Amino acid sequence: MGAKKIAILGGGSLYFRRAIPDLLASTELAGSEIVLYDLVKEKSDRMADLGRRLAEQADTGFRVRATGDLADAVDGADFALSSIGGSGAGITQRVYSSIYHNADIQIAAKFGIQQIIADTCGPGAMMMGFRSIPPYIEMCREMEKRCPKVILFNHSNPMAILCRAMRKYTSINVIGVCHGVQHGIKGVADILELPAPELDCLWIGTNHYFWLTQVVHRGQDMYPELKRRIAERKVPHDGQLSARLSEIYGHHILYAHDNHLIEFYPFLAQMKGGLDDLPENLAEDARERFRIAEANMPDRGPPSPEVRAKFFEAYQKLLDETEPSPKLSDPLMGEGLANVLGAIATGRRQVCIANIANKGCIPNLSKTAEVEVEAVTDSCGVRGLQMGEAPPQLKCILEKRFVWHELVADAAVKGDRDLALQALMIDEMAIFPEPAEAMLDELLEASKDLLPQFF
Repeated sequence: MGAKKIAILGGGSLYFRRAIPDLLASTELAGSEIVLYDLVKEKSDRMADLGRRLAEQADTGFRVRATGDLADAVDGADFALSSIGGSGAGITQRVYSSIYHNADIQIAAKFGIQQIIADTCGPGAMMMGFRSIPPYIEMCREMEKRCPKVILFNHSNPMAILCRAMRKYTSINVIGVCHGVQHGIKGVADILELPAPELDCLWIGTNHYFWLTQVVHRGQDMYPELKRRIAERKVPHDGQLSARLSEIYGHHILYAHDNHLIEFYPFLAQMKGGLDDLPENLAEDARERFRIAEANMPDRGPPSPEVRAKFFEAYQKLLDETEPSPKLSDPLMGEGLANVLGAIATGRRQVCIANIANKGCIPNLSKTAEVEVEAVTDSCGVRGLQMGEAPPQLKCILEKRFVWHELVADAAVKGDRDLALQALMIDEMAIFPEPAEAMLDELLEASKDLLPQFF
């Protein structure tokens, strides 16, 4: 098998301290080159040092280096992996602690929208998309010139928006990588006290929101037993809303964490008393998120030498604690990145879970809808499998979301405020038009230095 070139974009992201050890354990990718690129080159340099240390221990012949030149990173690449949070060259460990995302949260709260995570729906996710899409399109344009057959695996949120924008406005083959479905299936297996790999499951949904439509074990329908056990168990602290909605719909919501789930509903714009109006488990999450944000809020402008030194001390400690991966991640139990790349590189058929364009996987949804489905690898990437039709109640929820994805992607590329306002107005967290327009102006102004397309 031939060695591959793997470009890692946003290479300083701490996601790659998990992904790189997985890649280095792959014998199918042995001898490949990993090239890391990041706007903050010191981060990618340090991550490359980690990669070289682990590559030597793995003894699979990988070469690892960092570059400050995007063209160099992607030139001739077979695969590209991205984790870019849309906070520019900020010095933060997580995009959720950036000045930009914290501004999204605080401005929306001022207008009565109490976001908790704000990375999938709502004003916060829209703004993350606005900041991230232009650099993603720029990277894709460079790949169109230098590696047009590359397969790009995106790990960033808002997953569906980013994938839709790249798919619509570039020719790059994009696959979104997440672990929500896998964790959901493992949760179902734990309830049923059965091995997760033995369950045959079907689900319908988009990133961070899915309904389980089938669960079978060795030919036996286990859905009735699953419902019985769920009804008898104590509801998990972080899944109370999910449990109640699942009971109402008659379908188990597979991604059960309430702090993500609630973004798909209008409840966050109905909390007139602020965070105290949220259910206690969500109020706890929100308070903790605000506490961490306020404690770690960086100043605008370049970080001081002291802030930079403190950041890199903590960053390096995490890298130093990273160990080689003893085995490849399972693509049906985790993200399985190296397993999937190895399967594509060798033409091996491998079932995985991917965020891709629908194209008939769910027949009663739009072909261009960004869905998270079971898929099979081949030498060209992945092909989605048939998942069945969306129940009408879920179809209603999803179709509105897909239009929102489209509006946000178009507004980000065109810098169109009218489309941005339309996106705010059809979102489940919509407020009246006049305050929505005022909120939009404040949100855009707070990220002005990263949004030239709107100014």
